[in-house]
Amino acid sequence: MIKKLFEWLLSPMGRVAVLIGALSVFSLAAYGIYTTQQPPEQPIAFRHDIHVNLGVQCLYCHPGALRGASPGLPTQNKCWGCHQQIAKTNTSPRLAVLKDYVQNNKPVQWVPVAQVPDFVHFKHRPHIAAGLNCETCHGDMSKVEIAENPQVMNMGWCLNCHRDRTADNVQNNPDNDPGVSALLHEKRTKLTDCGTCHY
Repeated sequence: MIKKLFEWLLSPMGRVAVLIGALSVFSLAAYGIYTTQQPPEQPIAFRHDIHVNLGVQCLYCHPGALRGASPGLPTQNKCWGCHQQIAKTNTSPRLAVLKDYVQNNKPVQWVPVAQVPDFVHFKHRPHIAAGLNCETCHGDMSKVEIAENPQVMNMGWCLNCHRDRTADNVQNNPDNDPGVSALLHEKRTKLTDCGTCHY
């Protein structure tokens, strides 16, 4: 029985069947990865570009980024605090959705766009303290209508950034100071240690 199966697999039809099967598995895997990288549908089509270009700072809507792991997502009251003063609120179909949430006292169920797995303990605060801007990881929101990740946020991406920022090079150590080199090495050791993010 097994001998016949191997003979059939080695025949031209068997090879075609194996090729079709392999392509099917590859296509399903590629589609699965593609779907995980798509921005989730939000309850309100929030335009980041308009708000950022009007001068609204990221931390106004996401104040938790200074204090905790989650940046926080704005409540309908935060949005309504500005939009109740704008005449366009009564005529815009996008803002009609916000108005409905406020009038019915329903919380807006935003879907987080950038999430890390439960076994990763990420905090924004040390990244902000290191001088990173929101755009470093989340992209330039002044050019993005609906929020989406500009890149795949995974462990390799984070480690590459940690290594680049602690590299002993001319940019990080312009005077080639041995003391600075030692500090950069110590910092790199900490930032690439598993326990820094997985504890």
